[in-house]
Amino acid sequence: MSKSAVSKLLTTEEDATSDRPQLASTRASDFNVVLPELDDAVSDLLRLAVPHEDIDAILACLPVLQEPGPLRWLLERCVHELTQCMDHPRIGPRFPTFPNQGKPVRRYFYVFVFLAMLPHLRKLHRQRGIPEHVSWLTLTDLGRRVAAHRRFHGVGGLRDPSWLVHHFTGTLYQLGRLQFQRATLDKRLGPSIARAGMPDRPGDPCLSVHIPDYCGPLSPQACDASFAAAREFFAKHFPGELYRIAVCGSWLLDTQLAEYLRTDSNIVQFQRRFTIRTFPANDHTILRFVFGTDETDLDELPRRTTLEHAIVDHLKAGRHWRAGSGWLAL
Repeated sequence: MSKSAVSKLLTTEEDATSDRPQLASTRASDFNVVLPELDDAVSDLLRLAVPHEDIDAILACLPVLQEPGPLRWLLERCVHELTQCMDHPRIGPRFPTFPNQGKPVRRYFYVFVFLAMLPHLRKLHRQRGIPEHVSWLTLTDLGRRVAAHRRFHGVGGLRDPSWLVHHFTGTLYQLGRLQFQRATLDKRLGPSIARAGMPDRPGDPCLSVHIPDYCGPLSPQACDASFAAAREFFAKHFPGELYRIAVCGSWLLDTQLAEYLRTDSNIVQFQRRFTIRTFPANDHTILRFVFGTDETDLDELPRRTTLEHAIVDHLKAGRHWRAGSGWLAL
């Protein structure tokens, strides 16, 4: 691959982003990156819960990624970087993102990166003894992200790979309703944890809790089952890592929500599990997660549920939503 061809891919206004320098310095892969053949790709995409309406468009891009060229060069380096991060609870590499309205092969590019990562990740799961159902349930977040891309942008794709890096390097697992990521405590919650008499300090291991979309109600019973499963799962499959604390950072932990929702609502009951601190946040965060839009004309937003009414009423009153960060003892 010529340097000029790669440079054009990563630097033209149409095709690249601000993350160019890192990719330009990424090492070449020292192993063979293999993409699945057509029939196997269909099976993989279905198991990864990729929406049916996206599958044909993704498969049409497969031949381009199987042939030498700038995108193949980039694919190999992305896969190589991910394999270097496997099984380590640390921040993964940052990759460039392509325009949402670009060519399909670029909008779906990271689907192929994760397809190529499947054999490596599945091998790691087998080595760790991860049950098959947990392995595949975890990885269905790829399909969820493709669905979210279409919901938000109105076109198929997988623009930002950063979230899925956790799944495909073995640091995040879905256990029932909730996802748990191997992480370390940061300084924001350290004082609160210390006041509670816990021995854990910033830098110590913790489990970061995430709430995936399209997985049904966030009921107390479902959450109880997930936390119970997490205690057993990580003690069994990661015996060298001691997890005493779970943390969660989410718009769902904005305690202002309790002003609008019933005390027995799932969100309020979820909040009660945690000792919470709140921080200033951009109102766009809650709009994006709840409405799937950055729409700032509040009169244009639907108000079908109590939560939607609360979000709009709060903003119309001139108030702002915040981010919540909380912890609990496992």
